[in-house]
Amino acid sequence: MKLRLAIVGAGPAGIYAADIILKAERKFDVSIDLFDQLPAPYGLVRYGVAPDHPRIKGIITALREVLDRGDIRIFGNVRFGSDITLDDLKQHYNAVIFATGAVRDTSLDIPGIDADGSYGAADFVSWFDGHPDVPREWPLEAESIAVIGNGNVALDVARMLAKHPEDLLPTEIPENVYDGLKASPVTDVHVFGRRGPAQVKFTPLELRELGELRDVDMVVYDEDFDYDEASKAAIASNKQVMVIDRVLQSWRQRDSVNNAGGTASRRLHLHFWAKPVSVEHDASGRVSAFRYERTRPDGEGGVVGTGEIRSVDIQALYRAVGYFGSPLPGVPFDKRHGVIPNHEGQVLHKDSNERVPGVYATGWIKRGPVGLIGHTKSDAMETVRHIINDQGSWWQPADPSESAVTELLASRGVRWTDLEGWHRLDEHEMALGAPQGRARVKVVPREEMVRVSRGE
Repeated sequence: MKLRLAIVGAGPAGIYAADIILKAERKFDVSIDLFDQLPAPYGLVRYGVAPDHPRIKGIITALREVLDRGDIRIFGNVRFGSDITLDDLKQHYNAVIFATGAVRDTSLDIPGIDADGSYGAADFVSWFDGHPDVPREWPLEAESIAVIGNGNVALDVARMLAKHPEDLLPTEIPENVYDGLKASPVTDVHVFGRRGPAQVKFTPLELRELGELRDVDMVVYDEDFDYDEASKAAIASNKQVMVIDRVLQSWRQRDSVNNAGGTASRRLHLHFWAKPVSVEHDASGRVSAFRYERTRPDGEGGVVGTGEIRSVDIQALYRAVGYFGSPLPGVPFDKRHGVIPNHEGQVLHKDSNERVPGVYATGWIKRGPVGLIGHTKSDAMETVRHIINDQGSWWQPADPSESAVTELLASRGVRWTDLEGWHRLDEHEMALGAPQGRARVKVVPREEMVRVSRGE
């Protein structure tokens, strides 16, 4: 027996799922086709992580090894819902896994959040990572900027805004992004979190990187470090929290604490116990200030408001309060949580909670935007286990031949890219970077990516 499997999404979740099922002990052969709307693979590893994270290269190396085995076909530049549909997949495959992730910003429902100069972090990340479907230009005109959130994405955004662009040149940063950041007049970046230093969601490595920025003073405030018993217990019992506290405490010894000194041309402020209240704007509708309520611990791991309202003058604001999934044509979707409703990866009808035969999910579109790469692997294992055990409910495709899909896409005029095409684009980007001593320079326009990939 043979399993013809389609996977929609060529990021870590989709690639890991393909790798796991190919390595699993089973009594049938597997043929896998991987579809992605982008011409290049790797998803958020390529388009959702700041370019100055060298450890990401290790993840890409692992993903590359899976793809380069040659036992997974890739169809890039193929949009699900238009270029290929769920009905098409049923005609040519036994099952499909959706691994489309979560790429939209979660909303922050406070007055003024839609003012001119207020942005979602996901859009900004897509811009500085050279995503082909976002504008080439980004408005970097503010001297003082607020970033709302206490996770790794918030720190990525803050670091990219505060870092001197010359220090990004060794990375794969696109030329248009370097030019945009170079023109930025920023002097102060303020990061706000509603809870305390012992409850942050970022990792110690991310935090430590902030303190290593050239010509950027780290500013923390003594009033934020009056720890309650729960915070003290967290520091004593959790190694990660202990390291984070150690880093923050070291910054308290610097001259820039409480904004009292420091000689750098830029400052990165960390504000804790700050609940967003509103975004103020001027007569033209442009962001002018961020208002927040000072909070305190509630004794149960949460916070309560103190009633004290504060304001910081800003000219731009970025919300980094989480990612959110997007609905897919013909596939059940939970609008409240931004995920495909499922039981351990088996997709469920939204209203009846009954299984949808042949349809599965993995990654952030399955569980929401939580967890790191390690969670993605275990997540995929759970989904794959059900696919293997669900042979009786697989689709029975009319034409499961591997040539049927290429003929279908060709008949619709889809200019798809394949693994060989990705190798062409990869080598082209590395060649662009070589004269400058850089690992690569990303190609940004989609049409150029497709042209290079297809050797046109």
